[in-house]
Amino acid sequence: MAAVTALLDLLDLRQIDDADFEGRASHERHVRAFGGQVAAQALVAAGRTVESARPVNSLHVYFLRPGQPSEPILYRVARLRDGRSFTTRLVEGIQDDRVIFQMSASFHINESGVAHSESMPAAPSPNELRTFEDRFAGRDESDMERWFSRVEPFDIRYVNTTPFDPPAGEHPSRQQVWIKTKAGLSDDTLLHRCITAYASDLTLLDAVLLKHGMQWTDRSMMGASLDHAMWFHQPFRVDEWLLFDQASPIATGGRGLASAEVWTEDGRLVVSIVQEALLRPPGAGRREAPTT
Repeated sequence: MAAVTALLDLLDLRQIDDADFEGRASHERHVRAFGGQVAAQALVAAGRTVESARPVNSLHVYFLRPGQPSEPILYRVARLRDGRSFTTRLVEGIQDDRVIFQMSASFHINESGVAHSESMPAAPSPNELRTFEDRFAGRDESDMERWFSRVEPFDIRYVNTTPFDPPAGEHPSRQQVWIKTKAGLSDDTLLHRCITAYASDLTLLDAVLLKHGMQWTDRSMMGASLDHAMWFHQPFRVDEWLLFDQASPIATGGRGLASAEVWTEDGRLVVSIVQEALLRPPGAGRREAPTT
């Protein structure tokens, strides 16, 4: 699948030296670089400096300034710690000599210890649901352009309503989405986690908008990611179905918070995600947008 190959190329960074990596431009026709792309590329850079026996177990991101999608990004990796069990890296994303992005990432060897997990929430099988393309067939492509270009590598199937649909009835603050890549991938653990970081920014904030009957196609609304955190609990593959069970516990002060638990089709909790975003509705004014 050409779209999956293009995503893999986007994540194949050019190594400049032991600390610096260059992420190529995405050639998107958008105002700001996609936060999921920047997070995924930064995780690739950090992972290149860590032995494969230590998979990433968490990452914490701050989006500081808008990135230009048509320009490459320099990722500079600082080796904060190389311990017996944990490795920690700090990554800065730089454009035009300015830091636009910062990520800390922790890598941990596989250890035995206490273990428990909640049960997977009820959800229909992805095979019972319409594809993204079928669901939005006939929609004005000018409204959907940025989303069509970003979801192309993924098979995305919504369980319930979306912020692309006209608001109707009650406004839920919970949403479920099945996601996987449209083509198989290698067994590289880091790659699966980097691509999941990319995918995590596609739908997570839907829960905030749904609660207020807002739509992504409203061009007068300003939305931008502020920070993003992920915890990777167990091995998984992003070329197999993953259920993103998403919710928004609060929105206040012009910021909305969203969280997600990510489950495999056989019921294992594999990733937890939290994201906060700036969401200014129409009429709220256009002030600083500090993020990608």
